[in-house]
Amino acid sequence: MLQRIQTVFLLLVALMMLLTLFFPFWTYQAAGSTEYYGLFAFYYEYFDTEVNETVRTFFPFTFIATLVVASITVALIEVTKYKNRLLQIKLGALNSLFIAGALILAAYFATDFVKSQGINGKYGIAFFLPAAALLFNLLANRYIRKDERLVKSVDRIR
Repeated sequence: MLQRIQTVFLLLVALMMLLTLFFPFWTYQAAGSTEYYGLFAFYYEYFDTEVNETVRTFFPFTFIATLVVASITVALIEVTKYKNRLLQIKLGALNSLFIAGALILAAYFATDFVKSQGINGKYGIAFFLPAAALLFNLLANRYIRKDERLVKSVDRIR
C-alpha cells in the first residue's frame, strides 16, 4: 500500500488540505493600523488591537471547512481502497470536485470581501494549498489509472 506512488500523493493531498484548515486564505492589515482582517476556512475574523476586540463570523465561511474536511476524508478512504482501483478513480474524481469547490468558495469570499469593504489584502498560504492538493490528486488518479491499465493488460495475456 505505501510502496505505491499514488498513496504518497494521496497522503500529500490529505496533509495539504489539513494545513488549509489552520492557515488564512486572505489577510489584511494596513501599516500603522490596529485593525486586522482574516479569512480562514472556518470563519472570517476582525481583530482590533487597540480595544482588544475580536469579531468572528462563521456563516457562510464554514462551507469552505466542510469541503476541506470532506476532501481529507475522501483522500484517506481512497488510500485504504487500494485493492479496488475503479472505486479509487471514482473517489479521486469526487475529491477533485471537493478541492475545486473549496478553492472556488475561498476565492469568491475573498473577492466579495474586497469588493464590499474596498480594501486589498493579500492571499495567504491556505489559498495555494488546495491548488497543490488538486495537482497531487490528479497525479494520484493518473497513476491509479496506469495501474488499472497494467492489470487489464496482464489479464488479457492469461
